[in-house]
Amino acid sequence: MAPRARSACALSEPRRLCAAAFLLALFAPASAGGQVLTTVEFSFSNPGARSLGFGGAFVALADDATAAFANPAGLIQLSAPEVSIEGRSWRFSSPYTRGGRVAGQPTGLGIDTVTEPLPGESTADLRGLSFVSLVYPVGKWSFAFFQQQLLNFEMTQEIQGLFAPGSVFAGAWRGPIERGFFDLEITTRALAAGYRVNDRLSLGLGLSYFDPGSHIGGEEYLPDDDTQEAYFGAASFLPQRLADRVDIEMSEGDWGWAVGFLWNLSSEWKLGGAYRQGPELELEGTLIAGPVNDDFAPGEQVTLDAWPWRLPDVYGLGLSFRSRDGHWTAALEWDLVEYSSVIDSLRPRFASSDEELSNAYELHCGGEYAFFAATSVLAFRLGAWLDPDHVVRTTSADPFTRGEFPEGSDEVHLAAGFGVVFDRLQVDFAVDFSDRRDTASLSAIYNF
Repeated sequence: MAPRARSACALSEPRRLCAAAFLLALFAPASAGGQVLTTVEFSFSNPGARSLGFGGAFVALADDATAAFANPAGLIQLSAPEVSIEGRSWRFSSPYTRGGRVAGQPTGLGIDTVTEPLPGESTADLRGLSFVSLVYPVGKWSFAFFQQQLLNFEMTQEIQGLFAPGSVFAGAWRGPIERGFFDLEITTRALAAGYRVNDRLSLGLGLSYFDPGSHIGGEEYLPDDDTQEAYFGAASFLPQRLADRVDIEMSEGDWGWAVGFLWNLSSEWKLGGAYRQGPELELEGTLIAGPVNDDFAPGEQVTLDAWPWRLPDVYGLGLSFRSRDGHWTAALEWDLVEYSSVIDSLRPRFASSDEELSNAYELHCGGEYAFFAATSVLAFRLGAWLDPDHVVRTTSADPFTRGEFPEGSDEVHLAAGFGVVFDRLQVDFAVDFSDRRDTASLSAIYNF
């Protein structure tokens, strides 16, 4: 009989070590799970359709209820209690490597016909209630409670296995055949307060609880049968050919804090800044053996201890200008997002020194023109921002590692929106477009 492809846990020693080895493969670059974890479309943009229309440049404006997140120091600009609500929709287009060849010449058999890795794309359409807040000013203080959908992301992958020179069949070796699933939601519930130091300077402080709800999964399969034809053919992901499945859940939430300042440089110019701490969440993994697992009985489960996964801290600094007649408003914001913590938190257990994830320096800018009527204001906004490349890079010489992680690229987001302000009610709408993520937002603010 022809030699059979082995599962990732084949020939391992104790069963618990086998489970650890498979989880390591799930998080390492040459795996479906690894690609998922490091291509998550983290979005730490400020809430509210008005902010979105400004291209996210809001830390130096912070003049509505969404300041509770963007910059709590701006809360002191609100003279009356108000509530805010926002709904958003997202469309994600997430790239990954679905198959192809990483080294050597293709055999021409089955799907082994190309000389390079083949790109794939996962798409997802999501929507939800993204922000709710209540702000109540008292003297020199202004207090706020808000709930925000900090992250909402989904991704699926089907990887047919990369080919390279080897000795299994016809001088070729086939990498793991995998499916990956990622469904991540993190809801933030927070208290924030702003304090007016004097007529020119205000400070802010926030305390947040991050409540995760997620499911990360990876499945490894063997080819449809043990023949050469199946070895080079497209895998059907047959249930009877499942080798292993790993399920990972986030078990606990975490607390974080935020600080901000707002400085009135003049009647027209403001300087603002904020820092937001990212949570450290706990991941728990379970391996479930499939029918063709070489080490475990079918259905047997092995659980690993929890390990941390840290989300980025964010630093923001901005400048805003508003003309004396109130018609023109412009804003500029620079953000540092510490994406390196995402991969650093997995060391040394699930990430090697060959893997790097760079911090991102985002630049946001936007402008608004307002038309004044007797009982309302109509405003139009345009914005843009640069989202630098922040995918995992590897210096490894291993062709599978390099092949499964294609080079990333910077993205430019273009945004537009409008808003209508009545006596007590403000309604805003905005859209933000880029290659990998499109966002639409509708929000309302009512003061009483």
